[in-house]
Amino acid sequence: MPEIKLLIFTVIGLALIFDFINGFHDTANAIATSVSTRAIRPSEAIIMAAVLNFAGAMYSTGVAKTIGSDIVKSASHIDEHIIIAALAGAIIWNLLTWYVALPSSSSHALVGGIIGAMLVSTGPDGLNFHGIGKIVLSLVASPVIGIVTGSIIMTVLFMLFGNFSPSALNHRFKKLQLVSAAMMAFSHGSNDAQKSMGIITLALLSGGYIEAFEVPAYVKILAATAMAFGTAVGGWKIIKTIGGKIFKLEPISGFAADLNSSLVIFSATLLHLPVSTTHVVSGSIMGVGSAKRIRAVRWGVAQQMLAAWILTIPCTAFMGAVAYQIVLWIFEK
Repeated sequence: MPEIKLLIFTVIGLALIFDFINGFHDTANAIATSVSTRAIRPSEAIIMAAVLNFAGAMYSTGVAKTIGSDIVKSASHIDEHIIIAALAGAIIWNLLTWYVALPSSSSHALVGGIIGAMLVSTGPDGLNFHGIGKIVLSLVASPVIGIVTGSIIMTVLFMLFGNFSPSALNHRFKKLQLVSAAMMAFSHGSNDAQKSMGIITLALLSGGYIEAFEVPAYVKILAATAMAFGTAVGGWKIIKTIGGKIFKLEPISGFAADLNSSLVIFSATLLHLPVSTTHVVSGSIMGVGSAKRIRAVRWGVAQQMLAAWILTIPCTAFMGAVAYQIVLWIFEK
């Protein structure tokens, strides 16, 4: 019994660390565009993002149920050792990519970690490949949708405001960016925080602490708080990459990118689908930039990010597999 309690507390602790890291790793997604165009001060942007991330995280649990029930066939196929290993692999990857200032997907990292740990523990029989396929499809399709819809929104804005003077546009859209950044922060919390909620609830279910997959209120509060604190710490390295290296943003293009990203992410939340906010925001900026001029987008940086995205699931699967062996060695000594 003491070992079981230690395992579940370890799962909860690691899941909250993952959420905290997700908060500062993905802070850039919510505020990079508004900060890079100087629509809002960095300190004010981080406070706003932290508060609205918390509010968004408390919104629903649909994505949590998808993460907790669609990767493995049932709770009987997974235990705390597997979840600890998966979280460890995802956390290490997030820290590595944050250190080198490379925007990557926390969602991909978590899915890859679970797959790797499951493969070396129960084998492929325990994996729900239909559910994994649905999750991977949403992760892959969302940035593509972001590119297309971002280009459409930017084109419409050009048609509506193309005759305005640049100074008048900048003044008006800097104010509107506060609204779009707030929307982005709320939508980010509504999708990303639920991933750790799903993992903790899955661990509680597999350990017999709850009888059905329903996210307890205290799990929602813990996950939302961890993400809010992580957001308050901030991720300035990634802000520079998203905010300026892909495409030089102006207030109107920053507004378009944030508005588009928030709509794509929140739509996914309503559909109970996990998406990568990093991917969606980056795709939105590419779409907005290409609407102005294809060559305006720095595709070299985009290619580097794409390579990191492709590598995330295989790398975290490997890390999860290795971590599982280490976890077994630690807890079975």
